[in-house]
Amino acid sequence: MKDSVTVTIPSHSKYLSMVRSIAEKMCRICGMADSETEDVKLAVDEACCNVIKHAYKGDTTNKIVVKFRAVRKGFEVIIEDSGLKADPAFIKGRDLDDVRPGGLGVHLIKRAFDVFEFDERKKTGNRLVLRRQL
Repeated sequence: MKDSVTVTIPSHSKYLSMVRSIAEKMCRICGMADSETEDVKLAVDEACCNVIKHAYKGDTTNKIVVKFRAVRKGFEVIIEDSGLKADPAFIKGRDLDDVRPGGLGVHLIKRAFDVFEFDERKKTGNRLVLRRQL
């Protein structure tokens, strides 16, 4: 299966609804159930929010590239930015027993995707690779 879509958006939260819409359509093309689709939409939204908040420190003048691909027996999302390099060793969700707003993005992403990894070959910025088996 070679279905793929790439979208480049400004690093502003007002554009995330477009990313969610494309994620939903790609999930449907791949035959995902409604509950799985909602998990993926939320996870991709969270990952893009993290780019805006952490890689770009809230600067809305940058770009985020999101690639959606149907791959053999799966679904892949690649999110790229040119912001501050993330250190995967320090990326973790807060303790789930600590009930308060925020800090759950990593948990949501890991629940929706089987693979959550940074492509270290990217010299500047970040390339987050998310894969889900179908």
